Amino acid sequence: MGVEGIGARVVRKEDKRFITGKGRYVDDIKLLGMTYAHFIRSPHAHAKVKKIDASAALKLPGVVAVLTGQELVDDKVGNLICGWAITSKDGSPMKMGAWPAMAPETVRFVGQAVAVVIADSKNLARDAAEAVVVDYEELPVVADVRAAIKAGAPQLHPEAPGNQVYDWVIGDEAATDAAFAKAANVVKMDLTNNRLAPNPMEPRSAVASYDTAEEHFTLYTTSQNPHVARLVLSAFYNIAPEHKLRVIAPDVGGGFGSKIYIYPEEMVALWASKKTGRPVKWTSDRTEAFLTDAHGRDHVTHAEMAFDANNKITGLKVKTYANFGAYMSLFSSAVPTYLYATLLSGQYNIPQIHAEVIGVYTNTTPVDAYRGAGRPEASYLVERMMETAARQLNVDPAALRKNNFITQFPHQTPVIMAYDTGDFNASLDAAMKAIDYAGFPARKAKAKADGKLRGIGLSCYIEACGIAPSKAVGSLGAGVGLWESAEVRVNPVGTIEVLTGSHSHGQGHETVFAQLISDRLGIPISQVSIVHGDTDKVQFGMGTYGSRSAAVGLTAILKAVEKVETKAKKIAAHALEASEADIVIENGEFKVTGTDKAIALPMVALAAYTAHNLPDGMEPGLKESAFYDPSNFTFPAGTYICELEVDPGTGKTSFVNFVAADDFGRLINPMIVEGQVHGGLVQGIGQALLEHAMYDANGQPVTASFMDYAMPRADDVPSFNLSHTTTLCPGNPLGIKGCGEAGAIGASAAVINAITDAIGKNNLEMPATPDRVWRTIHAA
Repeated sequence: MGVEGIGARVVRKEDKRFITGKGRYVDDIKLLGMTYAHFIRSPHAHAKVKKIDASAALKLPGVVAVLTGQELVDDKVGNLICGWAITSKDGSPMKMGAWPAMAPETVRFVGQAVAVVIADSKNLARDAAEAVVVDYEELPVVADVRAAIKAGAPQLHPEAPGNQVYDWVIGDEAATDAAFAKAANVVKMDLTNNRLAPNPMEPRSAVASYDTAEEHFTLYTTSQNPHVARLVLSAFYNIAPEHKLRVIAPDVGGGFGSKIYIYPEEMVALWASKKTGRPVKWTSDRTEAFLTDAHGRDHVTHAEMAFDANNKITGLKVKTYANFGAYMSLFSSAVPTYLYATLLSGQYNIPQIHAEVIGVYTNTTPVDAYRGAGRPEASYLVERMMETAARQLNVDPAALRKNNFITQFPHQTPVIMAYDTGDFNASLDAAMKAIDYAGFPARKAKAKADGKLRGIGLSCYIEACGIAPSKAVGSLGAGVGLWESAEVRVNPVGTIEVLTGSHSHGQGHETVFAQLISDRLGIPISQVSIVHGDTDKVQFGMGTYGSRSAAVGLTAILKAVEKVETKAKKIAAHALEASEADIVIENGEFKVTGTDKAIALPMVALAAYTAHNLPDGMEPGLKESAFYDPSNFTFPAGTYICELEVDPGTGKTSFVNFVAADDFGRLINPMIVEGQVHGGLVQGIGQALLEHAMYDANGQPVTASFMDYAMPRADDVPSFNLSHTTTLCPGNPLGIKGCGEAGAIGASAAVINAITDAIGKNNLEMPATPDRVWRTIHAA
């Protein structure tokens, strides 16, 4: 390992432009003749669009056009799609209701667009929108998943009777029932996983331009996967042929999954740019973000866990109702099925599992993947069940977990996943030591003497990252492959460009990816540039989500650089009159083992491009590409332990300590990994204590601003005590597992387990606000 290679705590290259205000985000884009879009959005959760009168708006100065949903349909722009097909237990396909980019006839959630104003400035567009009169006929509303499935509930889509999208199952029901019939003890729980708004720092934005001469579109957008955006826009939405559409995702200020999808606004901006003959920009304000960004979570679940007389788990039954909101989003169908139910084994050896997931439509914002995507829901369920079981069985929570840990690998779970490696005991032991688990009873007693309720809570999470292989996910209904691509270009003077299909929106790719090149070729990371986010520059790639950047994206780069090394060694061996087998790469030089003969990388590169003296038959140039499709998921895991105090007089929770012991496999840059963990932990704690996207009975969002939606602030979270155990992933050559989602997956259960331990009552739902905790403490 060099000073900038694998394992080094290198300061991020990209931060200079970010902290000096030199970042280039979508809203920074300015094009000649640019217009601005303002969407007219429904104030109703469910209504018929009877008439749109734009005559007054069109008379205002600076107004270019007012375009409606019916015009969109007339121009044959396609409906939004869901990219993962799920089959119900009766063999029928999922029931997907049509989702037009602007509603021509019916709106199904507050904030759904019915028209768009295009004007010469943002303020003119906003003012003109006030002059557009929309006549709505209100329809009955159902905003709660429990209410939506009741007989006689208002129907959202004719394609989905009873508002049911699918009724999907996994596992052996008969064998699970048999395990329960023999159980010595059964633990039962009803759990709600609260709905969250993603709230990335940069709101969504799109700038679209149509070149009439070339009949070519360009879209600048806040996307985590611009190539997939281009594919979907061209193949399914009839916006433009793929070769006539360029998608650019420049600097993107956070995503958390919410920027994976194609949203109506991007489609409309492209369409409107052609209709008006001018570039069109739209940037969301924060209220629009609350109303229209894909929400996350929102599960209602009943779970039962069976134990034998030795407190070994023998079976798990789960029935979950997943709220999809008003429409199916791009990956929403997969989240409560293959990203949730397949992780219900957790870190435990559970012989039999049966899960049923019912997807439900409601008059709310569509729900899709949010940081962790199904894995936080699974981890929360399993770890709340384990903590509750320990209390019901009157055993130590850590001891119960150890008694049930998987210890032999590889391990095939009853719900598809085959865990390749891990050491769950090591992570739990490290966390218990870091928090002084054995000394907790004395600390609890002292807190009680001081009038405080102290609790400790564990969460032993596991997740599946780098979702793969493509053949496997294809058989499960995925509409795309889940490989990644890379190209490594060595320029004639020895500098290197890496073109990657991954996309950075805060992960530090420009540093981490350069560290791999530095490690392999022995050059400073300053000589390496990372190119991503532009479909005209980078060959097709799948983007960044699901903690796949290093395990999949970086491995594709490794495969490409290995090809570069092979060719460069042939050139060096030829120049040095040595055997190729004797060439090694050290400190930026190609050396002959056991001699002082060497040639520097720039000279090898120059030889490749001058082509004056290459081995016979070798093509000039020094660049290679690779596609990498993993053989299996990766399985990061770890233990989080939270110690906190509750004030019984106010219900306020205060953190005492929070330790996290994670196993991410090999760490490329430990500093960046720790930053990722910190961010995830804060989001998990935010869900546990503060965050909840809520609707009233009329489908009106009551948390559509930061005045009402409580995001965690610095003084709401503790300092974190982080450590790492390491088992190398055998599924990729770098041994990487992934780290981006872990904190959000494991933290919530640790916090709720600690609060319920403190107050001595188990029936506490998230978010555990002071009011909710106080009421639980003082309930009869």
